[in-house]
Amino acid sequence: MQYRSLGDTGVTVSNLCLGTMMFGGVNNADTDDCVRIIGAALDAGITFVDTADVYSSGESETIVGKALQGRRDEVVLATKFQGVMGEDRNQRGASRRWIVAEVENSLRRLGTDRIDLYQLHRPNPGTNIEETLGALTDLVRQGKILYVGHSAFQASQIVEAQWAARERLLARPVSEQLSYSLLVRTPEIDVLPTAVRHHLSVICYSPLAGGWLSGKWRKGDDAPTPSAGRGASGVFKKRYDLDEPANAGKLDAADALAALAADNGMSLVELAIAFVVNHPAVTSAIIGPRTMDQLTSQLPAADLTLSADVLDAIDRIVAPGTTPNPFDSAYVNPALSAESLRR
Repeated sequence: MQYRSLGDTGVTVSNLCLGTMMFGGVNNADTDDCVRIIGAALDAGITFVDTADVYSSGESETIVGKALQGRRDEVVLATKFQGVMGEDRNQRGASRRWIVAEVENSLRRLGTDRIDLYQLHRPNPGTNIEETLGALTDLVRQGKILYVGHSAFQASQIVEAQWAARERLLARPVSEQLSYSLLVRTPEIDVLPTAVRHHLSVICYSPLAGGWLSGKWRKGDDAPTPSAGRGASGVFKKRYDLDEPANAGKLDAADALAALAADNGMSLVELAIAFVVNHPAVTSAIIGPRTMDQLTSQLPAADLTLSADVLDAIDRIVAPGTTPNPFDSAYVNPALSAESLRR
């Protein structure tokens, strides 16, 4: 395991972050098994754990809290807010009203007195970023959260948040969490360079491209059954449906990348995660195992260094700054989906 600074805070985190979206609910309902996986990750040297209030409707946070009993000080604990957590229209979003309520809920579920990194899960175009940062600043001053981060921000939104923090003397975001993988390379165009300029840690989720780089998706084979919640409809259907033309290119790329990995003595999983953590802008890659076997298959990537020849070969398979299927980013900018904003 390697260890890197969280932005310029001086806090150190492992270059693999344990993501817990697969714990609880329809993913892995065995709480004791989830606790064992978290314990094994910590024993392997992972010091960074990421969850969110919406994961399994709060159950993931509860499982993380149980697993960290007696080990809380060993980890940098991150969670997120913004998603829908109830029928009330105000039980979501990035308003001060919701943030000050939901942080208490997360603290209770996590069984802790502070959250190390509290992240805005998605941009909220209808909420002034100063409103959000103002509420988060008050929580920092109260000691309930230590650092502020965000997720799925465009480069311009990163700059706006940094400007607002400096201009209004608010808590400055120290991290950006984004989708980045061998099949999602568009962040290389603008978001990663912008994060570097503003000394942000980049925390990458879905380094296996939602399972496409797990080694199970191969040309000529029947498509595997997607994990619960994936492949049913909407964006996820577009990510996994083999009748979608954009996904044919992913199959070609996955095959070529698997062959490249084998030629260099590693699995496709190891190549995919190592690619992400080898990028100079990246602090940590989130691995999201559902089982112990998945965890153990992903851990070796933390210590792999890819040669220039391997990186050049990757660039020939998936060109820098490109994404075969844009829906793999797992976040579609509302400016692209609302016709009124384009016409």
